[in-house]
Amino acid sequence: MSLFTGKTLMITGGTGSFGNAVLNRFLKTDIGEIRVFSRDEKKQDDMRHEFQAKMPEVSDKIKFFIGDVRDLASVKNAMHGVDYIFHAAALKQVPSCEFFPLEAVKTNVIGTDNVLTAAIDEGVKTVICLSTDKAAYPVNAMGTSKAMMEKVIVAKSRTVDPEKTKICCTRYGNVMCSRGSVIPLWIEQIRDGNPITLTAPDMTRFIMSLDEAVDLVLFAFENGTSGDILVQKAPACTIQTQAEAVCELFGGDKEKIKIIGIRHGEKMYETLLTNEECANAIDMGNFYRVPCDKRSLNYDKYFKDGDKNRNPLTEFDSNNTELLTVEQVKEKLLSLKYIQEELQKTEK
Repeated sequence: MSLFTGKTLMITGGTGSFGNAVLNRFLKTDIGEIRVFSRDEKKQDDMRHEFQAKMPEVSDKIKFFIGDVRDLASVKNAMHGVDYIFHAAALKQVPSCEFFPLEAVKTNVIGTDNVLTAAIDEGVKTVICLSTDKAAYPVNAMGTSKAMMEKVIVAKSRTVDPEKTKICCTRYGNVMCSRGSVIPLWIEQIRDGNPITLTAPDMTRFIMSLDEAVDLVLFAFENGTSGDILVQKAPACTIQTQAEAVCELFGGDKEKIKIIGIRHGEKMYETLLTNEECANAIDMGNFYRVPCDKRSLNYDKYFKDGDKNRNPLTEFDSNNTELLTVEQVKEKLLSLKYIQEELQKTEK
């Protein structure tokens, strides 16, 4: 954590699952201050009391700021003296964004532009923005707004000196047990004695833990160049496999799983790296790096310079990555603190 020694880190949307994971990871290090920026005073108060109880010796490192990324003035007000930003504030639920697409635009697109504008004005050294696999080949409002968010990030990176403000983006798949995700719902359904519900058995999704999401952001922080989109090579599984794993862990009846059909705006599989991005993507082992296209708007040269050789990489999606078995998904679930705590409740 030497890069963060004595520094001030701001997390937008900091009361969410990602913000909590960052606090758990960073608070006991030598970081100077962590600013939690969000618009929900109740969640901020809950978080304040939680960390005062479990980390009293370092909880005073957390500073809470009420504000909204949609409001440039409130973002700027929270950013004085900030060294680094993890931009996690977003509308993330696919169905709600389908019904209220302009709200997704206001938060995910305009809100991101506000964060980056304020960060550049305030001389923030590094901004890491969090995106989603749904931004690749988007078919729903949430994915479309996140795709536009990525375009804003890349465009903004072209206008600022990277020595003053580095701007990178991370793109990853479903985070298991995050707020609003399906696994907590399934656990609740099992405890209530109801069959668990799933949309389509053959639907595939990338899966990762909150700690892996934080790892990706830190990788981008340390290894990214301004304008990059960083992608983690994640495994995937079918929704049926994930549901059966939860049933086996929590005593649900796999034979009574109820198929309810695909919801508004959902895909059968997700993509983390598109074929078009593969043309310039760099394979970094466990990660892909998609560099910013720094060519100008002078299209004349494309008729003079000829075609470039294409990179041999191909699309990376949840159908062509490693598909986990029920046992592998169970093993991954059992590594999560949330699942461990929920299993303890069940045993009682």
